[in-house]
Amino acid sequence: MSTTITQIKKAYDAAPRLRAMSDKQLRQMLLMLADELEKQQKSLLKANSLDLAKQDPGNPRTDRLRLDEKRVRAIAQSIRKVSRLPNPAGRILEKRTLNNGLRLEKVAVPLGVVGAIYESRPNVTFDIASLCLRSGNACVLKGSSEADHSNRAAIRIIQQVLRKNGLPAAVVTLLPSEREIVQDLFTATQYVDVLIPRGSDELIRFVRQNSLVPVIETGAGVCHVYVERKADIGKAVKIVVNAKVSRPSVCNAMDALLVDESIANTFLRQLQPALGQYQVEIFADPAAYKILKGYPHLKKATLADFGREFLDLKCAVKIVKDAGDAIIHIRKYSTKHSEAIVTEDKKQAEYFLREVDAAAVYHNASTRFTDGEEFGLGAEIGISTQKLHARGPFALEKLVTEKWVIRGNGQVR
Repeated sequence: MSTTITQIKKAYDAAPRLRAMSDKQLRQMLLMLADELEKQQKSLLKANSLDLAKQDPGNPRTDRLRLDEKRVRAIAQSIRKVSRLPNPAGRILEKRTLNNGLRLEKVAVPLGVVGAIYESRPNVTFDIASLCLRSGNACVLKGSSEADHSNRAAIRIIQQVLRKNGLPAAVVTLLPSEREIVQDLFTATQYVDVLIPRGSDELIRFVRQNSLVPVIETGAGVCHVYVERKADIGKAVKIVVNAKVSRPSVCNAMDALLVDESIANTFLRQLQPALGQYQVEIFADPAAYKILKGYPHLKKATLADFGREFLDLKCAVKIVKDAGDAIIHIRKYSTKHSEAIVTEDKKQAEYFLREVDAAAVYHNASTRFTDGEEFGLGAEIGISTQKLHARGPFALEKLVTEKWVIRGNGQVR
């Protein structure tokens, strides 16, 4: 048995101890974790600075890796919010009594051991750990080498709290950051119940294609904003700018802007200075390129630019004929994460909301709201873009499965 499999087995063996804890104990443990995180933030920030020192400071993606006092406080507050959420495990989902007297209950139960593979963001370590602890699941985490110092510092804090509450440290296990480790995780079907990748499209595709453990995808986001002909121009500019620049390195940021041809000239000329002040690089189709000519950060788009998750201050722009044309484009290039229409025409808005297939579809709002915290669900493991088990923010409520409990009195079939 490899060293990695031994670690994973320890998490599996520790899981029943976690499931035996009362709801009150789970809440108190998470509150203790939030307090301990704030007490030990200096050690966490010091570890994070070592990770940041290895990165190009000019790369917007570095923002995903960065921790500061404000972000640590936000993580602690998120953990406290999770502690206040009802535990999804243990709920009785259905009751019935059969004609033969058998009494059936369908009960929500923890998944068991949750595996997660993720990139860059050290806050994810706390998010996944707190969600799994609240729902009675052990977890096995595989972070990236970029955030290795940060993740190891986070796990030290988490495991200290576990020990103080009488639990084995293995309830939350961090695997080494080397890429080769994932092969053991992919084959640990005896010990890991689900595997959740969170990161780039490349990472998610690799996990889906190679894992023998069932995979719940949290997909990459190629997100579109469509500005329809009856859009409020001022409102549309505000929404597009927010969707692109508020945090360009995250999955719910806008990657492609679609503009109705009847308002393209007016809208793009008003949008141009707003994006220009953030030095957003635009990859424009021929019609949009003609309108935007003179914009200092303008390039001609290729077909590949319309399926790119930029994760940067970059976006593609395309002129479309109407809502139908926009929907056809979205169907072709969307990763089914978050899509938005900006319009004052309610009929066109409802058409778009009905026909676009995505985890989150917006009318007159920025795609940046696709987030567990923003939806009032607490922290999230990621945004699921698939259709089985969970879709949208993968939060606490989805970290359970079902079990039938049957009580009889000697019945035989």
